[in-house]
Amino acid sequence: MLIHRWIILLPKEYCKLMIKHISVHAVNEMLDAGGECQVIDVREFSEFNSERIADAQLMPLSNFERHADEIDHSRPVYLMCRSGNRAKQAAEKLMRKGFTDVHVVDGGMAAWASADLPVIKGESKIWSLERQVRFAAGLIVLTGIGLGFLLTPYLFLLSGFVGAGLVFSAVTDTCGMGMVLARMPWNKGPVSCEQPSARQADLKRGG
Repeated sequence: MLIHRWIILLPKEYCKLMIKHISVHAVNEMLDAGGECQVIDVREFSEFNSERIADAQLMPLSNFERHADEIDHSRPVYLMCRSGNRAKQAAEKLMRKGFTDVHVVDGGMAAWASADLPVIKGESKIWSLERQVRFAAGLIVLTGIGLGFLLTPYLFLLSGFVGAGLVFSAVTDTCGMGMVLARMPWNKGPVSCEQPSARQADLKRGG
């Protein structure tokens, strides 16, 4: 418990340095070998329901802190999202809670799919959160430009506001628009999903 209290007092930047990174191939090998690891997917329900790893547990970043205490402190934790950014944020939250063996899966589901590793496909047609952010930002910029020409030049500021927001997002490695979209009804669902049986997972991996 002493080390847990000590970690909670550490600065945010130092917590980042303590987070470990792992490749998708290494995670897949551990899962194939039946390793005792916890794979936590911090994407939103719609993304998870569209495509996921058989062994992953859903715990969306949008309500991650509410359920983080359900994760076992005594076992390694492997966090993944679409590309890695949300997994890093979740890892920082766990480090602040006293977890000491936290890994971010580099590249996330995008790297997993690119490596042609086994996945379970769902029926969801909802775009990934990153794609929703790109669409929303582009739509607001176009709307600001169009209304600026049609109504008043002051509406050009709308496009400028989005541009400033994207710059701030890159500098701080956060995404306010993403956090808002994550709370939209179409991205919501159960906090955890029914996991396939070991037999189904083995068949999927073997195929």
